[in-house]
Amino acid sequence: MSGETDLIKLYSARILELAADIPRHGRLESPDATVKRRSPLCGSTVTVDIKVSDGRVSGYAADVKACALGQAAASIVGANIIGCTQDQVIAARDALKSMLKQDGPVPDAPFDGLEVLLPARDYKNRHESILLTLNASVEAMAEISAASSCA
Repeated sequence: MSGETDLIKLYSARILELAADIPRHGRLESPDATVKRRSPLCGSTVTVDIKVSDGRVSGYAADVKACALGQAAASIVGANIIGCTQDQVIAARDALKSMLKQDGPVPDAPFDGLEVLLPARDYKNRHESILLTLNASVEAMAEISAASSCA
């Protein structure tokens, strides 16, 4: 019975609300970079489209096919990524990974809403799905950065 109670805590009303309303869900018409990431463990996938202007995210969309936890993470990222620099997105990804895997602190603003995923620390099989959107976003921004430095 305690396992069932733990799952109920994990899938809180707030996580389910976030999962049901992902900002910027879909695809951009002409992104600067597109990255698709898949979690081999659970099969969750995220395709991220990003545009960057003056070193900041100016356009963003994500096609998310993930569990409620992955969708909740995507919702928080989608609501907060516009205007962020590559360093901020990397810092958010690294902090989320540390929060989940090493009991690290919650990511800094504007991604501090990822705190809602703290109960997932004990569910290692969900970590990759939760990290998908930020991993794909970091990869997309790295592609844009590499392309602009070669131009």
